[in-house]
Amino acid sequence: MSDLPAIGVLRLGQEQCPVVVIDKFAGSADRWRDEAAGDGFAFRGDFYPGKRKHVGSAYFDDIGRRLGSILRTVYGCTRSLKVDRALYSIVSTSPDQLSLAQRIPHIDDVSAQAFAMVHYLSDAPFGGTAFYRHRSTGLARIFADNHQDYLSALELDLAKHGTPQPAYVNDSTPVFERIGEAGFVYNRAVIYPCNLLQCSIVPQHIDHPDDPQKGRLTIAAFFVAS
Repeated sequence: MSDLPAIGVLRLGQEQCPVVVIDKFAGSADRWRDEAAGDGFAFRGDFYPGKRKHVGSAYFDDIGRRLGSILRTVYGCTRSLKVDRALYSIVSTSPDQLSLAQRIPHIDDVSAQAFAMVHYLSDAPFGGTAFYRHRSTGLARIFADNHQDYLSALELDLAKHGTPQPAYVNDSTPVFERIGEAGFVYNRAVIYPCNLLQCSIVPQHIDHPDDPQKGRLTIAAFFVAS
């Protein structure tokens, strides 16, 4: 069986926004899973439904060349690439404790030059990443010039349909249509623009232990390109 990465591109929404899916992504995936063990995890911010800790810079020695090639080829990033942050992430928030922001799809940035990557590091099929279109505006990507219009429309939608019940969003809703997904496979990475509406797929029927060796462990990394 070949150890070379397998690269595919999903094209989502009316804009056919490219989402890159790479299997066998890291050369040392077991190392990064093992290095996630131990202390240092904490809740960081209001959007991710679990604990996180920073990833060491050596991680990018493993994946940097491959990542740069993909960003150049698929997204046309021909100059500099800056790592904004990279975090081990483990889902650990129970559905009844989710904030409203954690119960709907979200974006990570409105910049067209910002990109996100999720690298799956668990063996169990915990659920991957889903991508969405906002029904009333038709938007799948939120830019600076339509961000306020999107927020205003979303406020009206939630007033009309009600806020979602405390649960992880795993499918289409009255407000959002799911337009694509990338399943959870060990050592798979998914790369997409930060302004694409997305959400982790978190199955409701299985436990999500607060343990990086047993739970839904990923590395989430964010980049700014030019």
